Amino acid sequence: MSSAQPIAIILAAGKGTRMKSDLPKVCHPIGGRPMVCAVVDTCLAAGCASTVAVVGYKQELVREALSEYGDKVDYAIQDEQNGTGHAVKCALPNLSGADDDTPVFILCGDGPLIRTDTLGAILDLHTKANASATLATAVVDDPTGYGRIVRDASGRFLRIVEQKNASDEERAIREINPSYYCIRLADLREGLSRVTPNEATGEEYITDVPEILLGLGRTVEVIDAVPAEDVLSINTPEQLADVDSIFRSRTGSAGRV
Repeated sequence: MSSAQPIAIILAAGKGTRMKSDLPKVCHPIGGRPMVCAVVDTCLAAGCASTVAVVGYKQELVREALSEYGDKVDYAIQDEQNGTGHAVKCALPNLSGADDDTPVFILCGDGPLIRTDTLGAILDLHTKANASATLATAVVDDPTGYGRIVRDASGRFLRIVEQKNASDEERAIREINPSYYCIRLADLREGLSRVTPNEATGEEYITDVPEILLGLGRTVEVIDAVPAEDVLSINTPEQLADVDSIFRSRTGSAGRV
């Protein structure tokens, strides 16, 4: 396993249609700063050598929001919203100089409650297990809308199933996918090359990659490391206010976690 520092890919290309605003979702303020800044802060605090923000909708505003980081943040452009898998593919050219064994975090720019300790726990397990991919999960009271973590009888990870594709039994699962991934770069490239468009949406999803790697005989680890509070959705102004309140209670002001 390489001792290379991790790299982070932050998905920040979406609009956030339910926010009742033309501002890209990741630019809405949490703790007095664009919410994507909290994700970048956490990645840097966790030791990431570099961060790639995947931008698209009104990308100039996202770039402006992240301008304070200078060359610590690089940019990849997703011109069309073809799913999370496609977004990560758009970032791969930015990683062309990295070692094959480099651990790559894949995170969402609209998840500002992410913690440095959580990324540390993921990376620690990923390294110790010599894993191809490591996913963090959360157990929540109401899993509606989230992808469910399906395990076998011995508790080993099998796949992520989206709610719309889940059986009644799978929908009862309370362990969900909060979209915290760490994937070895070479395996990320291979997994993405095998992702096919979803039959229902035509989009490519990063959620398919762990199951693909498992099918290739690679090691995929899962760790229940994300507190339920940290995966609160931000899809409406009301939810934005709730997350802002939690963030401020942690930092005491507009400070950093």
